[in-house]
Amino acid sequence: MTTVNAPIRYPDVASPKVMTARAWVLVVLNFVLPGSAQVLAGSRRLGRFGLACTLGLVGLAIVAGLVYLIWPQVIFSIFTNEWSLWAVQILLVAYAVLWVILALDTLRLVRLVRTRPKARGWIAAFTTVLLVLFAGGAGYGAYLVNVTRDTVASIFAVQANAEPPVDGRYNILLLGGDAGADRDGLRPDSITVVSIEADTGRATMIGVPRDLQQVPFPEGSPLIGSDFDENGTGVYDCGSDCQISFLYPRVEAYDEYRALYPNAEAEGSSPGIEATKDAVEGALGITIQYYVLIDMQGFAQLIDALGGVDINVTERLPIGGDENLEQVEGWIEPGLQHMDGTTALWYARSRHSTSDYDRMSRQRELQTAILTQFQPANVLSKFQGIAQAGADVVKTDVPQSTLAYFLDLALKTKDLPIDNVELVPPLIDPEDPDWATVRQSVTDALVLSSSKTQ
Repeated sequence: MTTVNAPIRYPDVASPKVMTARAWVLVVLNFVLPGSAQVLAGSRRLGRFGLACTLGLVGLAIVAGLVYLIWPQVIFSIFTNEWSLWAVQILLVAYAVLWVILALDTLRLVRLVRTRPKARGWIAAFTTVLLVLFAGGAGYGAYLVNVTRDTVASIFAVQANAEPPVDGRYNILLLGGDAGADRDGLRPDSITVVSIEADTGRATMIGVPRDLQQVPFPEGSPLIGSDFDENGTGVYDCGSDCQISFLYPRVEAYDEYRALYPNAEAEGSSPGIEATKDAVEGALGITIQYYVLIDMQGFAQLIDALGGVDINVTERLPIGGDENLEQVEGWIEPGLQHMDGTTALWYARSRHSTSDYDRMSRQRELQTAILTQFQPANVLSKFQGIAQAGADVVKTDVPQSTLAYFLDLALKTKDLPIDNVELVPPLIDPEDPDWATVRQSVTDALVLSSSKTQ
């Protein structure tokens, strides 16, 4: 009577047909709802535990999805916090181990020797494939969580203090560092301030010429009265050798200059970056809370990890070569181009057939394209490569504690137009700037940007 009422638990072991059908039922049940096969045909205690873990994990995923739709910062907080990432990783590893146990136990319960000979290989193969997919997927998820934790730890500052917005904005100094073979050390080849409204995410990119001279230092800067202030006027005014891009390598090169910023490294920065930040603050008349330094030598790696970038090229540009356009390795042709990392890097760097100011504009165009073109799904599918590239080429003092907020803000920024201000001729003369014009241009641009979101 029991056998009739419970053929899955008490099958007719003498019937290969019944045992084969039962085997397929158990294997599929273990795939659809891990733990259910044990409840029906094996250890009910193990089955109930497996079901509880499976339903609990599914429930967590559903809750996480709903929370992300309503309040994404909570999810971002989990995936940017070292301890919560440890918890997620342990959970995924534990579930991977549990799935291996359930799959192997299911294979034991089907009693392959009692099934039809031709079906045994298919049942075993199907179970093995599901085992690899589920347990391997959970294990790979745990690996990606580990990559995330390592990447967050390597890029973002742990002990840096979170800075409040100033006048409702976060101003971030974005430096493109070029440490090419023809240069002694790293020098900022691209200087941009990204000013973001703290509430709306509306962003304005302010392009600062790397050859900007006679830069006034802000009040309280240790550069005032130093060797960089030769005339005691609080201005970086020693001629053509005092371009703003030269501050970084010069401060980094000498201990006496590095000593001007004794706390820089402890706060996730460096003396050269802090000096550049001071100079940009003095030039633009704004407060800069954070910096992001991207090594342009590794920039191509990041673009490749993202799968390339689409740019509408307006003029033919050389790849390689010199100022006489000799030994050119190739050309970037006009029109819509899908660029790999190397091509995108040359698009940002090429200047022999154009001016430095044209190059500044292209760099801003490329930065905007990277921000706006890559969807979360695209980033997730290439996450490992992106994380590795990011750890290699990006340095910042943005604190780990603020990552959730800035990720949420970045998603808002992505969906809004990005305004641009280029501090180049004829607006200003980089060799002899009118600082009232520079600061008024910045102020007007930020006010205009704010008015568009009201």
